[in-house]
Amino acid sequence: MRSAQTRRLVWPLLVLAGLLVANLAATPGFFEISVKGGRLYGSLVDILHFGTPLLLISLGMTLVIALRGIDLSVGAVVAVSGALACETIAAAGGGQGSAATAAAAVAVALGASALLGLWNGFLVSVLRIQPIVATLILMVAGRGLAQLITGGQITTVRSEPYREIAAGSLAAVPFTVIVAATTVLLMWLLVRRTALGLLIEAVGGNAEAGRLAGIRATGLSVAAYTFCGLCAGLAGVIISANTGSADGNNAGLWIELDAILAVVIGGTLLTGGRFSIAGTVLGALIVQTLSTTVYTMGVPPESALVFKAIVVFLVCLLQSPRFRAQVAAPFRRGGPPIRARTGPGPAPTEEDDVTTAATNAGSPGAPEVQR
Repeated sequence: MRSAQTRRLVWPLLVLAGLLVANLAATPGFFEISVKGGRLYGSLVDILHFGTPLLLISLGMTLVIALRGIDLSVGAVVAVSGALACETIAAAGGGQGSAATAAAAVAVALGASALLGLWNGFLVSVLRIQPIVATLILMVAGRGLAQLITGGQITTVRSEPYREIAAGSLAAVPFTVIVAATTVLLMWLLVRRTALGLLIEAVGGNAEAGRLAGIRATGLSVAAYTFCGLCAGLAGVIISANTGSADGNNAGLWIELDAILAVVIGGTLLTGGRFSIAGTVLGALIVQTLSTTVYTMGVPPESALVFKAIVVFLVCLLQSPRFRAQVAAPFRRGGPPIRARTGPGPAPTEEDDVTTAATNAGSPGAPEVQR
């Protein structure tokens, strides 16, 4: 099983390597990394730094999709989280610069995001509303809620401790990269070092079989949606801390589509079942590297989305076993024909293969078929 999962990661790795090489060809100093002011800088660091929000959301989306669900509301949750955090800091007045205010703002944002995820889980798991419909409700309402919180304006805050969440570093490594790596590690320990991952795959692969086995699918689904909301809330905090403001209209706009794309590129099927954390990480890096490539290569803004769509289409083709088989078929036609066994019986012998080859080639020595 592990070897099969490893094989599924080969194509995402090759695509990521190809994008990096293309960037290196377009920008000779693309791989250069320097330390300024006690913090790492460089294009590779920027990919990790700016890709953290997408990676966090993709991790939460992985569990939801593994349970045959979907969450279209994560972008709205990002907006609500950033709006609550910035409004909490702005309400402090002269105390905006205190670390306690920043911590309270983060706690309020994450708590509200977890509740929104819990609401999605309730609609999907308890009320049995289709996931795409249930999360579409919050996708629309959440964006409006974020604008109500900010009064339809862009809320700007001046809080150095809050800005440090996105701009700070530890041992020259940006805090955002540390947050992403910690989240990946904790999630891996939770789903691969306990039975939780097997339970999720069992319910996602066959919910009825999971129920007969005594697995509480409702609790798993609610927990997955809550975790997804929490990840989106953390991403919203990072995005708003990076800009020092909250934009209820544009924050996290369409990030849910990039997150779903990252999960699918990583090898997790939308039909549920087996999932790959490593694949999701690779998928998020591919999507973020692709965005960086658009700017690095000077692709015009009006053509950026088309360029991105073409690359994503090619990636999906490369991951399709049927497409790869069709491409490789002409190179295998020179070999002996392969006979498929359609039922029980002894395996074909070498003598049978010779006879079949002679018949296919129209050889005079081929045996006649009795009708």
